[in-house]
Amino acid sequence: MDTTMHLPTEEDLELVEFAQRVVEANGDGEVHTVGAAVRDAQGRMFGGINLYHFTGGPCAELVALGHARAAGARELTAIVAVGDTGRGVLAPCGRDRQVLLDYHPGIRVLVPAAGGIRSVAITDLLPHAYVWGEQSAASDGAPGSAATQDLHFHRAYLDAVRTGRKTSTVRFRDPVETGPVNMVFELDDEVVLPGVVTRITPKSVAELTEDDAVADGFRDLAELHDRLRFHYPDIKPTDAVTVVHFRLAP
Repeated sequence: MDTTMHLPTEEDLELVEFAQRVVEANGDGEVHTVGAAVRDAQGRMFGGINLYHFTGGPCAELVALGHARAAGARELTAIVAVGDTGRGVLAPCGRDRQVLLDYHPGIRVLVPAAGGIRSVAITDLLPHAYVWGEQSAASDGAPGSAATQDLHFHRAYLDAVRTGRKTSTVRFRDPVETGPVNMVFELDDEVVLPGVVTRITPKSVAELTEDDAVADGFRDLAELHDRLRFHYPDIKPTDAVTVVHFRLAP
């Protein structure tokens, strides 16, 4: 497991500032005391603020997730919470960590550290996590079996996957494992195709080839690079990516 904490990017710092503005503009020092912000793969930011209540009112991070979903965002890449009265960046509570891991396993979380703000994968922030029982049971009916993972795609790729023109996908900061997978296409009514991840190949962006581009359904490597920049605006040639090979389930 890569437990390295990364220095925040410029986009990460903008996300922190966004969350700070949310709590400064809307906090009241009693009920609303934490602001949060989440960024999606297109670089859009969505805010939220907590609602304290003794029955367990939602944390700011969960409100931000709901805001993003309501606005049509599906693939979320980073999240942060900021306290009022100058408390700065706050680490998510245990419940929020479990929710993030269950629904957005590829997300990175900005947390306070000895050297300042750091970015860490949710899978590293919550190691040896609880496996949601309902997901386990839904996978094949066997008690204790692992949940079938979800792999989200932009709606534009549905036909290419269905016809077999697209048999791989390049992912950045999005952990994927070999085995059964639900391929989720983000339409107004989400389409889900059952499949199998057959192979995973780690590379840097600079190491991607023309063959990778063709398997991904693109004309050439230049088009693949263009789409990567569309989905991951902060991606760099030296960044590590994963080439995920898959097939439709029979």
